[in-house]
Amino acid sequence: MAGGPGDSGPPPLARWLQELPRLTLIWSSPLRPVRIEGPVALDGSAAGCPVLVFPGILSSDYATSLLRRTLRAAGYRAYASRLGVVTGVTPKAFAAAEARLAAVYHNNGRRPVVLIGISLGGVFARVLAQRHPGMTALVITLGTPFSGDRRSNNAWRLYEAINDHTVDAPALPDDPSLKPMVKTIAVWSPLDGIVAPAASRGLENERDLAIKADERHFEFSASRRSIRRILAILREHAGSADQNG
Repeated sequence: MAGGPGDSGPPPLARWLQELPRLTLIWSSPLRPVRIEGPVALDGSAAGCPVLVFPGILSSDYATSLLRRTLRAAGYRAYASRLGVVTGVTPKAFAAAEARLAAVYHNNGRRPVVLIGISLGGVFARVLAQRHPGMTALVITLGTPFSGDRRSNNAWRLYEAINDHTVDAPALPDDPSLKPMVKTIAVWSPLDGIVAPAASRGLENERDLAIKADERHFEFSASRRSIRRILAILREHAGSADQNG
């Protein structure tokens, strides 16, 4: 799906400032009650499907609590990343992510795992799926800057400030723009104040499906609307992807 003019560069300051009130959705995630809205019934192929969730930069599993608890209430087996506070895609952090994927995969009888990544967490998800397609059923990225210029976002300076490498010289050799061998769905927003829409939407050869979401970056996986969308994506795609895996 094509975007509007100027959607490939960093979002403007005004859009970034509009993100700030949404931080409360992330901070309050563990305190908010689960609320299932709409149909959630799973067919036999999707019931109990394992889902591993990766948070964004300077975030942790604390921020994905509401999403994971809602997934469990809907019949999935949702897992935290156990990466601590995510600062970058480093060899140490990625090795921990690989170990976590392997553990979830084996603890579920070698059943392929759905990977959900929020923002930078989506880079973990895409590269894990590239390296371990047999362990992966489906990849869903939410506002992840995986395509195009690595400075087409408002977080690259922060990333470089807290890491010992630049965005143009990443610590891992893997290219997150390469589509994994499993179904890959990119959720993007024209209202995103952190990541350029084109960077999180990707090109047609970089993902299987791009889904437009009219929400702010800090709403991804934290707002109830975003969680409803994730449940809808899983209802439609998790079962068939699991069978294919």
